[in-house]
Amino acid sequence: MPQDEERELIEIELLLEGMHRLYGYDFRNYALPSLRRRIWHYVHAEGLKTISSLQDKVLHDRSVFDRFVQNLSIPVTEMFRDPTLFRFFREQIIPVLRTYPYIRIWHAGCSTGEEVYSMAIMLHEEGLYDKARIYATDMNDRSLQQAKEGVYGIEKMKLYTTNYLEAGGTRAFSEYYTAKYNSVIFHPYLRKNIIFAEHNLATDRSFNEFNVIFCRNVMIYFNDELRNHVHGLFHESLSHFGILVLGSKESIHFTEFSDAYEPLDRTEKIYRKIK
Repeated sequence: MPQDEERELIEIELLLEGMHRLYGYDFRNYALPSLRRRIWHYVHAEGLKTISSLQDKVLHDRSVFDRFVQNLSIPVTEMFRDPTLFRFFREQIIPVLRTYPYIRIWHAGCSTGEEVYSMAIMLHEEGLYDKARIYATDMNDRSLQQAKEGVYGIEKMKLYTTNYLEAGGTRAFSEYYTAKYNSVIFHPYLRKNIIFAEHNLATDRSFNEFNVIFCRNVMIYFNDELRNHVHGLFHESLSHFGILVLGSKESIHFTEFSDAYEPLDRTEKIYRKIK
């Protein structure tokens, strides 16, 4: 390895180790290529020249650390993203959930909450929301705050309406929010059974048993070690015959838990825990 690359790797390792030991945030097992790009982006954004200089600021100024963490966990989501997945869930999974006396759903890495409100709307339309609890967690407190508020840009509603209808929505999507200026706010009744909380998949443990876990396009940023750790967390947290929903670029295959699930839809990455 060239000396410059070795120095850079050492700097990254020292930065991540310091963040973990001082603040408890663990990025040490994130996939290196994307992590490296985001680190350098922030180095330049702060007007710095080296990762070591960023480390100095991060360890001595909590506000710099907070901004840096926001940069490392860029939220990418939308309502009813991949509508065919939500249509499958409505048509194939909802009838099973209907037989349960109580439903617990965990959206892990919920970002700014669009997927969570999508689930709330679907459960409401299917008459299941009153017996459901949705746990929405993320490590990014700024994203969580937006999720709690349920406020989004009005320019997104055309796409979200299209997604909603393609996902099998049965009403006018505009019934679920109130528009004000350039934003919309989703109605409070959609939040009544949602519990928002900070949770770090890399360091925090299981906190309940769930019938369904959504974790979509989060683990693509993890290395194999952390990915296996998180799958272990999900396996521990899912009830028998519980449903695991992953992102389009993710899979249960090539993990230590691949034989613990059966695929319900290989294209949509929906799996059922069988052991």
